Amino acid sequence: MNLIDTFNLDIRALHAFVTVLDEGSVSRAAVKLGVSQSAVSHTLERLRNALGDPLFVKSGRGIAPTQYALQAGPHIRQILDDMHSLASGPAFVPETTELTFTVAANDYERDLLLPKLMQRLRQQAPGMLLQVIPSGIPTADMLRKDVCDLILSPHAPEATDVMQRGLMADRMVVFYDPSQRQAPESVPDYLEADHIALVFARGEKPALEASLSASGFTRRNVITVSNFSGLPEFLRGTDMLVTAPERMSKHLLRDFSWVPLPFTFKPFTLLMVWHRRNQNDSSHRWLRNQVNAVAATMNGLNE
Repeated sequence: MNLIDTFNLDIRALHAFVTVLDEGSVSRAAVKLGVSQSAVSHTLERLRNALGDPLFVKSGRGIAPTQYALQAGPHIRQILDDMHSLASGPAFVPETTELTFTVAANDYERDLLLPKLMQRLRQQAPGMLLQVIPSGIPTADMLRKDVCDLILSPHAPEATDVMQRGLMADRMVVFYDPSQRQAPESVPDYLEADHIALVFARGEKPALEASLSASGFTRRNVITVSNFSGLPEFLRGTDMLVTAPERMSKHLLRDFSWVPLPFTFKPFTLLMVWHRRNQNDSSHRWLRNQVNAVAATMNGLNE
């Protein structure tokens, strides 16, 4: 037996051997494999040379496996099963897993989705730990360099190695303290007011700022904060305005009134973003399914 040739065998050759063994016929195996009969015969010849055994011999009008082939069959099937398991990734058991996942999310996405996600994890995967870091305007390198495993953001990096899934829709609205002022009813009302604005920690500005500039609008931002959680206390008891996602009216900004923007600004979709290399990872896929289930419940859909 040529040991080097043995280790040079490919998976297709082993699969062909098992198929011939199962079918008891080169021609039937060729049909099942979707290749020519000569291709199967050529593959068997390679296997004979590598393994040092005829493998199949003529028996009447058909063929019969040698004793070596019969003994090797279970081992080769195990090799194929192991390779299949390797391609699919190791089995993932939520109840016994001990993994830490890092999710990049600003406080809007964090407060909206992650508390309910954590409730699910504690029930279904108590050994899974969640680490949350701010995303700002996320980049593909955050995923490529393993800064995080998953991004929750309306801003998906434009890259061919990054995948995404829409979770829920939202829109920007105007919040105000009704004890201090009336709702802005027009574009001039909005632009003449003092505003509390958001500028992320790395200096990135939300898309609204660029949209205002593109429309030729200028508003007076008297204070900027680096995250949404700074908005309520600055807004409370003042006549200022805050432009923020409508879903914040259910939690962070629930103490305030809101009205739609007095100008056109398209709604946005909150996205779940991950790197392509994790697409088929069983634990990563399970976590993505949990995030999607939380979003589906919030959208009024059944899991």
